[in-house]
Amino acid sequence: MYPFEGRRSTIRLMLGDCIERMKEIDDGSVDLTVTSPPYDNLRTYNGNNALWGEHVWKAAIKDLYRVTKDGGVVVWVVGDATINGSETGTSFKQALWAMECGFRLHDTMIWRKTATGGARGSLTAYNHEHEFMFVLCKGRPASVSIIKDKPNKNAGRRVRYSTGGKNGGRASRFGLCAEFGRRGNVWEMAPASKHCGRHPAPFPEALARDHIISWSNPGDTVLDPFMGSGTTGVACVKTKRDFIGIELDDGYFKIAEQRIRDTEPPIF
Repeated sequence: MYPFEGRRSTIRLMLGDCIERMKEIDDGSVDLTVTSPPYDNLRTYNGNNALWGEHVWKAAIKDLYRVTKDGGVVVWVVGDATINGSETGTSFKQALWAMECGFRLHDTMIWRKTATGGARGSLTAYNHEHEFMFVLCKGRPASVSIIKDKPNKNAGRRVRYSTGGKNGGRASRFGLCAEFGRRGNVWEMAPASKHCGRHPAPFPEALARDHIISWSNPGDTVLDPFMGSGTTGVACVKTKRDFIGIELDDGYFKIAEQRIRDTEPPIF
């Protein structure tokens, strides 16, 4: 436990196998998980790739269901390898397994990677520019704050809105169109630098932050069982959420710990 004096977030960092260390987390105590597992050994993680496989992600997802509160959410960011010209489909297998464990597939979101060539290494397929973000929920989500940052072309104009009326009917009302509308479920963000935290596959801090804002409230507990360089933890400190991070690799664990310690909380 790292209290980080003077900061609003409580940070709990665990070194070790997430399958074992998650046993230390109480049932129904986590509001939100934001994580990105190793997925199909597309990166080298200091020689730990041999420890990854179906037996790990199945056990991890099953225990995530145990530790997640009713109404809690798991955001599972994942991609697939291409082997002999065919994508593995592991990402879909993981989503279907999560549903077998009891999760609802609340949304299948896309992270479209901008500012990248998206090279696939094949002349027979389109450039690979996205990863899946499966939003899994234990029941109906208890907290939803949809981000509104999509510019409206009719901003400032008087427009007619269609709303729910009596007895299930529809009703209309007039009002000024807001400057921004609801964001869609395809998020365009540039990947984090591979040198960020000296980790081979960090996701952008904005991705973690926006999911944290969307599916939790300040003071909630957020988990990342595959912590890596600690990006989810950094975002939690900045958004005043409590954080539990688990990392198998000692080197990445130390990087994550230092990054989180060096993160300043927001001033409100």
